[in-house]
Formats: sequence, C-alpha cells, structure tokens
Amino acid sequence: MAIVLMRIKVKARARASSLEQAPDGTWLAKLKSPPVDGKANEELIALVANHFHCHKAYVLIKSGGSGRTKLIRVEIP
Repeated sequence: MAIVLMRIKVKARARASSLEQAPDGTWLAKLKSPPVDGKANEELIALVANHFHCHKAYVLIKSGGSGRTKLIRVEIP
C-alpha cells in the first residue's frame, strides 16, 4: 500500500469541480460546494478519491480542515 501526501490549495464556490497539479508540486482544487458545515471538505475527499481511484475511507485531511491550504494523506491500495 502506497501513501501519498498532498498539499492542496482549495477554492470553494467554483463553477466546476477540478483537481490539478501545479508545476511546483502543489495541487489546486476547485470545488462547487460552499465552505459551510464541512461540505467543501466532503467534496474534496470525494474528488481526491476519484482522482486516485480509491475509496473515500483511504483519504484523510491531516491538517488545515478549516483553512484554504490542506495537507491530505491518501492510501493507495
């Protein structure tokens, strides 16, 4: 099982959801959900799980749960 750590900058309330990697190795996530009641975090977890083709249970927000920059841990089976 491989473990990936990602630093993701999140932009909520975007027109469309997307996840893309910048040249410096950081990631940018655009989310349609508003940052209210954890909806944006739920969408981010689903987006990352979909990107790595794994279950949402394998994606964990290590830090930055209430901020715009988050550290995500992904276990890839």
